[in-house]
Amino acid sequence: MLAFVCVHGTAIAATVDIAITDTNGKPAANAIVSLAAENGATPAPANIPNEATIDQRNQMFVPLVVTIRKGGHVVFANNDATMHQVYSFSPIKQFEYEIRQGEKSPPVVFDKPGVAAIGCNIHDNMVAFVYVADSPWTVTTDEQGHARIANVPAGAYRASVWHPRLAPGRAPPTAELQVSGDSAKLSLPVPLLGGAMPGMKHSHSQDY
Repeated sequence: MLAFVCVHGTAIAATVDIAITDTNGKPAANAIVSLAAENGATPAPANIPNEATIDQRNQMFVPLVVTIRKGGHVVFANNDATMHQVYSFSPIKQFEYEIRQGEKSPPVVFDKPGVAAIGCNIHDNMVAFVYVADSPWTVTTDEQGHARIANVPAGAYRASVWHPRLAPGRAPPTAELQVSGDSAKLSLPVPLLGGAMPGMKHSHSQDY
């Protein structure tokens, strides 16, 4: 993958501006970008949320993607007009809860890094994702495919990108990033599947 990196200034820590697109140049919302220091430094991801809530409305999970730090937890709320059976068979976390209208699940703790695909046993079209970060430099792109990571120390990094529409079996795209000033830019195209988001029983995402 081609990455464009630009750095300026002499500050110790930088702000990294990120732009993620698909291979046609269209913005890629809900992409998770994570930086790993080449020297192996892994500060605790204190700036990553320790908890998140995934709601259920109109037979959809909202939001589609949440990011929490390793050891954090997610609560699943049901504000829909019907019961849901929320589950995950992902390698990093397996669970299943029956959640009636107006109820919430107990906090589900995610103590392994990676991605967990979430589904509903009653409604196959429902899908959501929990990204469990072990890097403090992890962000989610907005609707324009943009994100920003602040306070990145000078040094060499490997940037990796995960997205719910990555092709089956494809490793997350990566790029090298050298930070030596007060700002840096990372622009990376990623190969994404087109069409509607597949349901859990028809999606490669359940293999995460």
